[in-house]
Amino acid sequence: MNSIDHWQVVSASVTGKSHEKQNLPCQDAQGYKHLSDSCLIFAVADGAGSAKLADLGANIAVKIALETLEKQINSVNIDLVWEDYLKLALNQALTAIKIESVTQETELRELATTLILGIATPELVAVAQVGDGAIVVEDKTGNIQELTIPASGEYLNETIFLISPNALETAQINLWSGQPKYLAAFSDGLQMLALKMPEGKPHHPFFSPLFKFVETITDEIEAQEQLIGFLRSPRVTERTDDDLTLILASFNP
Repeated sequence: MNSIDHWQVVSASVTGKSHEKQNLPCQDAQGYKHLSDSCLIFAVADGAGSAKLADLGANIAVKIALETLEKQINSVNIDLVWEDYLKLALNQALTAIKIESVTQETELRELATTLILGIATPELVAVAQVGDGAIVVEDKTGNIQELTIPASGEYLNETIFLISPNALETAQINLWSGQPKYLAAFSDGLQMLALKMPEGKPHHPFFSPLFKFVETITDEIEAQEQLIGFLRSPRVTERTDDDLTLILASFNP
């Protein structure tokens, strides 16, 4: 936790009960980075359960997307085009996954993953999403809203992956202008607890204590351990057996 960083962040991914029973690794991935005292970038990916290298695909997507965002934001002048940054990051992540499929000598579908991206500043939050999961923001007046919602495929319980046809063309891109106080990004394992489905509206009682938690943390390692404990608690695991990923952020000027 750096004193110059106005964004306080805690994040974690845990293996779901169903994957533990099958001795499978966690197929979620997440990451974030402070680009300045007020600019935060973050990403969440959820590898397809049917893909043999789902965890690898998710980790590549997060790594390359964040690297692309950082390079673009740090190298361009003040006239920022958030949508272009996000689209490029999605595209570069997909390209990296395609290259990895060749390296691994496997079919592209074995690296299938969703991808959620965000850029947050004191004046706006710019987001992109392919697949399920969601991003939620609460402003300084206490208004909480979804910035993305879970995107499903043609059939029930089918999602869209980064490798899906037209995934980049149909990606959710949203620019929210306002003063963010709290942010949350999460994979689909949490969406039935965190969102009122099917409309995808945030369930305030789920987020309220989590947002207060991230605002008051002083030790990053301890906070992550507490977040992992929450994700593994009966309150959560009795309602979902999927891998779980959650990024929480609070802006403290």
